[in-house]
Amino acid sequence: MQRTDRSAMLGTMKMSRLVPKVSVPIMISMMVQALYNVVDSIYVTQYDPNGLTAVSLAAPFQMLMIALSTGMGTGINSLISRRLGERRASDARRASWNGLLIEIAGSLLFVIVGLFLAGPIMKLVAVEGLNNRDAILQMGKEYLSIVTLWSTGLFVAIFFERMLQSTGNTMASMVTQLCGAITNIILDPILIFGKLGFAPMGVAGAAIATVIGQWVSAIIGCILNQIKNEELKLDPKDFAVSSRDMKDIIAVGLPSTIMASIGSAMNIGMNAILQGLPESNAGLNVLAVYFKLQSFIFMPVFGLANGIIAILGYNYGARMKSRIYQCIKVALIWAGTIMIIGTLVFMILPNQLMSIFESDADPELVKQMTDIGVVAMRIIATNFIFAAVGITLSTVFQAIGKGTYSMVLSICRQLVILLPVAWLLAAITQSVYVVWWCFPIAEIVSLFICLYMYRKCNREMIAPLPD
Repeated sequence: MQRTDRSAMLGTMKMSRLVPKVSVPIMISMMVQALYNVVDSIYVTQYDPNGLTAVSLAAPFQMLMIALSTGMGTGINSLISRRLGERRASDARRASWNGLLIEIAGSLLFVIVGLFLAGPIMKLVAVEGLNNRDAILQMGKEYLSIVTLWSTGLFVAIFFERMLQSTGNTMASMVTQLCGAITNIILDPILIFGKLGFAPMGVAGAAIATVIGQWVSAIIGCILNQIKNEELKLDPKDFAVSSRDMKDIIAVGLPSTIMASIGSAMNIGMNAILQGLPESNAGLNVLAVYFKLQSFIFMPVFGLANGIIAILGYNYGARMKSRIYQCIKVALIWAGTIMIIGTLVFMILPNQLMSIFESDADPELVKQMTDIGVVAMRIIATNFIFAAVGITLSTVFQAIGKGTYSMVLSICRQLVILLPVAWLLAAITQSVYVVWWCFPIAEIVSLFICLYMYRKCNREMIAPLPD
């Protein structure tokens, strides 16, 4: 029985065909993921504009949950792809079981948050003096407690998505994500506004729709992995707890988790900075809207990155240097093209983008959001092309087992550079219109750091491989 037939294409197919074949299904599914995040915000805003503020304050902690699940998923993907490239299929299946144990253990941490810590967390991030603070606190607590308490569905869904991606079976991975996202989109208006006999649940309804979608994705992912992914089909006879496998997964997964978690820390920091400026509620909402909208641009690039991890990991394990370089070149072209399109959209259509989130409930707040948002979108879009290079090269580090390089790069970009620059701009100007320049400044500086790291990584790990 040939268990490596599917994964073998990662080392043989022409790279100009392989990269889109593996990555485009992930890109599509992540675009739909971005869509249902935006749909969430649109419906919540229409229900109560303060709901968007509540969700934006809870978002960094929801991002932590996503960071841990996807970070460990990256470690699982990287290890399995390398084992398959080394023709060690049985070791790859054993690593899969250890990856599942890690994902389930991670979800239990957030179950504790849902049970005991959602309220204290919201009180910590919503500063005194915030308009409508009591209502925002209540909605934020409801949302955060639901998405964390039922978070195991997210962790299991991510595990099976990465299992499918590890063998290049990204079409099945796309199906799992699409099913979850579409479920969420359908349930959002039903549960938020109370349709089809349901009572209106508001922000809590958005959270319930989210977790149901995640569980649907997990169940379908499990079924497809067992039916379609012969190389990595979970079989109890392959189960064996391996400290080495766990160490290898965590070696890549922990830096990836920290890297993604830094986004939460950045979000918390930016929320704190914006709350100290005039028009703080509008500024907070613009930041939340920006992250929703930019996901349509960044999610395809992250999908591309998820796809090439398997390609790069396989070919690094198989010691095929030329294919690694080919993959990097093709991925840079794809990522650069996506980001150029995104830059043009944000530059030309910022008014139209902001109008998606308009609500009749508070016209003054909506006007402030539009005025601030137009300026913010155009300023931040100037960094998109630099981000394309940074994300692609950062993925190379993860694929060959150097996740710490990606972690250091992310720390520099989002904490060491971005937040101090944002604080300084806010302190000097006291203008919510100027603070957004922290994003392009941080991206440009971090790109130089990234290029230095790639040169070092290439010299020590890739270039010595045989031609």
